[in-house]
Amino acid sequence: MTFSEENYLKTIYHLTIISDSEISTNAIAEKMETKASSVTDMLKKLAEKDLVNYKKYQGVSLTDHGKIAAKMIVRKHRLWEVFLVDKLDFSWDEVHDIAEQLEHIKSEKLINKLDDFLGNPTEDPHGDPIPDANGQIVKIEKQLLSELHENQAGICVGVKDTSSEFLKYLDKQGIALGSKIEIIGKESFDLSLKIKVDNKDLTISNKIASNLFVKLT
Repeated sequence: MTFSEENYLKTIYHLTIISDSEISTNAIAEKMETKASSVTDMLKKLAEKDLVNYKKYQGVSLTDHGKIAAKMIVRKHRLWEVFLVDKLDFSWDEVHDIAEQLEHIKSEKLINKLDDFLGNPTEDPHGDPIPDANGQIVKIEKQLLSELHENQAGICVGVKDTSSEFLKYLDKQGIALGSKIEIIGKESFDLSLKIKVDNKDLTISNKIASNLFVKLT
């Protein structure tokens, strides 16, 4: 596959996770910031390679072959993110763009050795699951912080928004994976939250809370 084909597969895979129905060309175009006509041309190529099921005006879904191929791209991306953070001391807001380049390395042997070298991690620095060599994923029970009620508490296990800006904001507030977050109060007007993070009192917006995943304690 070309780099472009791999990027399309990965995008369809990510959209599939958040949608139960087939993915529209417009959704793919919006995600990839390109024209719908360009998406249609690429989907035809991917269909010829038995990577997607595509019928005009009916959306697209990944074939079994396409799902495995997409998971292997995601696997490489997330393993490289772990490597960059754990071994090269990059911060979690720096690694996405670098991993976007490294994920296209073809050597399966290299990726499997990288996996072993890192201790076979199951999550990347943002809390997203890493598929194993067979495409299997360990699922984590989690929910958005915004869904918790007053006096409930949870451990931060992931972020929905992985943008550099959001991650830097979390760093400033001292919120990271593993942080214990307790709901002290919730404003009915704007749904902002008063929280305690590792014994530090903060007030965060509903938008922030809607981008933090926690596991109830």
